[in-house]
Amino acid sequence: MRIARLNTAAGPQYAVESDSGWDHIVDPFEESLRYTGGATTHNEAIFLAPVRPAVVLGIGHNRTLNDHPLPIQAWHKSVHTIAGPGDAITAVRGQGTVNAEGELAVVMGRTAANLTAENALEHVFGYTCVNDVTNVDQNAVDERNFQGKAGVNYTPLGPWIETGLPDPERVAIDVYVNGAAKATSGTFNLPSSVVDCLIYVTSWLTLEPGDVVMTGAPATVVPVEPGDRVDITVEGIGTLSNRVA
Repeated sequence: MRIARLNTAAGPQYAVESDSGWDHIVDPFEESLRYTGGATTHNEAIFLAPVRPAVVLGIGHNRTLNDHPLPIQAWHKSVHTIAGPGDAITAVRGQGTVNAEGELAVVMGRTAANLTAENALEHVFGYTCVNDVTNVDQNAVDERNFQGKAGVNYTPLGPWIETGLPDPERVAIDVYVNGAAKATSGTFNLPSSVVDCLIYVTSWLTLEPGDVVMTGAPATVVPVEPGDRVDITVEGIGTLSNRVA
């Protein structure tokens, strides 16, 4: 099932895709699926970020990068950096290389604490595409990942949430810049599994419905310049498109 968040004359509306377009529903993170009776055709649909989380977490897979004692480490990314499909990324210039990073994002559906390998995916609402935009040269001077990841619209999400992804551990991720393929990989190349990421995060922090965990970039990091169009395609979900301002 595809669930989107649309910009409508009545304000933002959650909607489920149907043959004729998008059927409006109440907030799916507050109650079970319930239709409102409204609808938007495919041609009229203007997509917003499909969720407004209270928490966005990124994942550093330290095992293969350095001698860090933790194989996985999470960090917070400000919710103020969230953008929707088509929103312009305002690249911070004069602070080193700006990278687009194509990743699979996990959207939580239930309160989650101390998850296990057996129950982790039961707490997932669905999955979406994310571009974890980064001024990568700032990592050398800010190990907390604040400076390099705090730009305007540095976390595009979308275009929708896919609730029926068969296997998040084996999802292809492709990054295109101006229509040219620049990176081809997938979650199968992450040094830590999606489930391992959720186990680690919830061993320290309780996640709530709508919270987002970005699972890391499996060699899907591409430098971008102002004027570039970035398309991130995640298998089984769709394509998230944004331009760099």
